[in-house]
Amino acid sequence: MTHFILVPGMWLGGWAWDAVAAPLRSAGHDVTALSLDLRAGATLDDHISQVTAAVADAAEVVLVGHSYGGLPVRGAADLLKVSRVIYVDSGPLPDGVSQADVSPPASPDGVFIPPPSFDPADDPVQFAGLHPSQFSRAVPHPLASALSPLRLSSAAQPPTDLICSTFAVADVHQMIDGDHPFFAGLDRGDYRVHGLPTGHWPMLSRPADLAAVILFCAGRHGD
Repeated sequence: MTHFILVPGMWLGGWAWDAVAAPLRSAGHDVTALSLDLRAGATLDDHISQVTAAVADAAEVVLVGHSYGGLPVRGAADLLKVSRVIYVDSGPLPDGVSQADVSPPASPDGVFIPPPSFDPADDPVQFAGLHPSQFSRAVPHPLASALSPLRLSSAAQPPTDLICSTFAVADVHQMIDGDHPFFAGLDRGDYRVHGLPTGHWPMLSRPADLAAVILFCAGRHGD
């Protein structure tokens, strides 16, 4: 049995993983869907602490981070021994890099980054497969966490999977080979890339398919 820890990206809580967590639990696994601290002033280190606390004393842990959630997942993997890390439309950043360095926030108000519209009419690529009503619980994200640089003690990483939704697999391999900043911290020694074409939020646009890919990545299809 695997303990999956699901970490959302900006603006969302653990609720965003509901339709992914259900099939993982049905396959016989433990699942923790985290809601990161989104209060004003919350930092990346605060979020890393939340992930490490969720691991507790579980024997076999797979960390799953979506978008910004990849940063606290990478930071936790630096501090703990975990079986595998899965990045959903994200990737491991190197030491000293922040979310804002690779994806500057739009229209921050000095304290928070407001949620986008999530309307496919505004961005057919990022918001593909979504309806704004799915994000009724979305809230502003603390700017401090996006500005916080990731601090790592080692470049070593556990086995890693990249699930790509808004980029084609071939394009991701090209980006990795070209040292694109999105994947600059990737350990080239043990990683796989998987395609799941949809928008940037596959846990809401293709949840059953995302759960299936996560189970495949972890090598678990029911014990």
